[in-house]
Amino acid sequence: MFRIVYFSPQIPPNTGNAIRIAANTGCELHLVEPLGFTMTDAQVRRAGLDYHEMANVTVHPNLATAWEKLAPTRVFAFTAHATRFHTDVAYEPDDVLLFGPEPTGLPDEVLTDSHVTDQLRIPMLEGRRSMNLANATSVALYEAWRQHGFEGAV
Repeated sequence: MFRIVYFSPQIPPNTGNAIRIAANTGCELHLVEPLGFTMTDAQVRRAGLDYHEMANVTVHPNLATAWEKLAPTRVFAFTAHATRFHTDVAYEPDDVLLFGPEPTGLPDEVLTDSHVTDQLRIPMLEGRRSMNLANATSVALYEAWRQHGFEGAV
């Protein structure tokens, strides 16, 4: 299944919601430190409800360690500055969907990391800065999963 990576997430409820997304889709969720909260933060736990035990979540001390663990073949970095849409990709199992923190997004050194295969964006109306992180994750992930016939879903 697909792998979600949050680089330095800062807003606890978004990560809690991502835990629910990961649990409901069977995806792995990888968090790259520094985090703007602790995993025991009440807001993370509340947003994730009872899904924490059903989700595969790993916290990495830095991006290099995450790459070592993931050994990705393809990494798609999501940024509002990309020219290709998230729907322009034929996703493959084990693809990594990489998202940055709100409100700044992925820094340039991550966007240009040698592991990044392509930069993608989710369409929005002109003049809008970004989507909520958990919502953007859902939009991208469900497109990838849809392309694979929602494998494993009931």
